Amino acid sequence: MKRLHHKTALITGAARGIGESIARTFHQEGARVILSDIRDEEGKGLAKELGEMACYTHLNVKNEGEWQLVYEKLLLEFGGLDILINNAGITGFMETKGPFDAENPDMESFEEVLRVNLNGTVLGCKYAIPLMRRKGHGSIINISSRSGLVGIPGAAAYAASKAAVRNHTKSVALLCAEKGYEIRCNSIHPAAIMTPMWDAMLGEGEVRDKIIKEVERGIPLRHFGSPRDVAFAALYLASDESKYVTGIELNVDGGILAGLEARPE
Repeated sequence: MKRLHHKTALITGAARGIGESIARTFHQEGARVILSDIRDEEGKGLAKELGEMACYTHLNVKNEGEWQLVYEKLLLEFGGLDILINNAGITGFMETKGPFDAENPDMESFEEVLRVNLNGTVLGCKYAIPLMRRKGHGSIINISSRSGLVGIPGAAAYAASKAAVRNHTKSVALLCAEKGYEIRCNSIHPAAIMTPMWDAMLGEGEVRDKIIKEVERGIPLRHFGSPRDVAFAALYLASDESKYVTGIELNVDGGILAGLEARPE
C-alpha cells in the first residue's frame, strides 16, 4: 500500500519549487492533493498534469479571509484534512523594495515578509487543527529554513520569520498533545536547496556558475540539494511512520548545520 493512501493533503506554495516537489511526491504515494498558491496558471497546470486525485485552489496565505474559503471547501468536499504543508514563503528580495539588514530595515518590507511567512503559517495551523480533529488525526509540517536557526545579516526579516515558524511549530505540537488531539506538528529546515528562490542571489551565466561553486564549497556534501530531498523528508513526517514524532526540527541541508569542516583543499 502506498504510504499516504486515502490521505488528503493541502500544500501551500505548491506551484513550483519545494511545494511542487512535495505535491508530486505525495500524489505518487496515494494522497489526494490540494495545491494552493497565488501563481494560478502554474498551479492549475500542475494539477491538470497530476490528473485524478489533484486539484488547485487560489490561496494567498497572509489573508485570513482566503483561508476561511479554503477551510469551507475542504470541509464540504473532503470532510476534513489529514496533512497540511505550510510551505508558501518569500525572502522579500524579489517581492519588496527592502533593505533587510538590522541597521537599515525598511519596515513595510520587513512586515510583508512576516505577514507571508509567519502569519501564513499561523493561519494554516489555525484552520488545519479543526479540520484534522474531524478526521481524528493529522500531521502539520511547517517549512522553516536553516535561516530560522542562525542569523542572516542581510536577510533579517526572512531569518526572523523562519525562526518564529520553528518556535510556533513547537507551540502547536505541545498544544495538540496537551488537548489529546491526535495531531502532530513538525518543522523542516532546508538549506542550499536549488529552487527559484535562489535566482535573485545567483544571477546568470558565468556569474551564476561561480557563485554556485562558492556556495557548494561551504556545504559538507559539496553540492546543492534538490526539492525532492525536502519532499522525502515531508513524506516521512506526513506518513504514519512518524506517528511518535512531534515538535521536532528536521534539517535537510547537506550537513551545513552540523558545524564547520576542517578539510584541506
